[in-house]
Amino acid sequence: MSREENLHRWLALGLLLGIVLLLAAVVVAPLISAANDYREQAEELRFRLQRARQIVARKQSVAENLEKLKRQQQALGFLSSRDTVALASADLQQFVKNAIADAGGQLNSTQVLPVTELDGLQKIAVKVRMKGSIEVLRHVLHEIETSVPLMRVEQLDIRPVRGRRNRKTRRLEPTNELNINFQVVTFMRAQAL
Repeated sequence: MSREENLHRWLALGLLLGIVLLLAAVVVAPLISAANDYREQAEELRFRLQRARQIVARKQSVAENLEKLKRQQQALGFLSSRDTVALASADLQQFVKNAIADAGGQLNSTQVLPVTELDGLQKIAVKVRMKGSIEVLRHVLHEIETSVPLMRVEQLDIRPVRGRRNRKTRRLEPTNELNINFQVVTFMRAQAL
């Protein structure tokens, strides 16, 4: 073998080696990179699956705790326990009537307002018109705000009652009376249909 043939063989071998390396770089490297990506995705999915299994395993205890909290909330009586909105509205009207009478005020009227839904609760409201002194108002508001089930006052409007004219002096005599308008609101759980 001549030196020239050896050179051709080494060149052919180098060319073959170059082609093999080029093929490895073009075909094998992307396959290895894709395999690494798939392995990372598989690890991420295994982690998510493990976390989901932990959440599912806690489902029963969470449901039991939620039921326990509902029973505690009902035991506290913060929401109206009546079966229908009409009964809850009637209770609310009777409560307001009694609070005003106990305070020495005069109830002019009550009007049940339309029920609205708010975060799974039904908002029951009664519009009240009454007459009384500032002490009567204080007593009524205190009764409403400290009641169970919870009630709150909205849209409070207070106006003084015009005094009477003295026949002799022709002057208005001041009065301690107030015209008071407000809404009393309570809540009950929304009824399942």
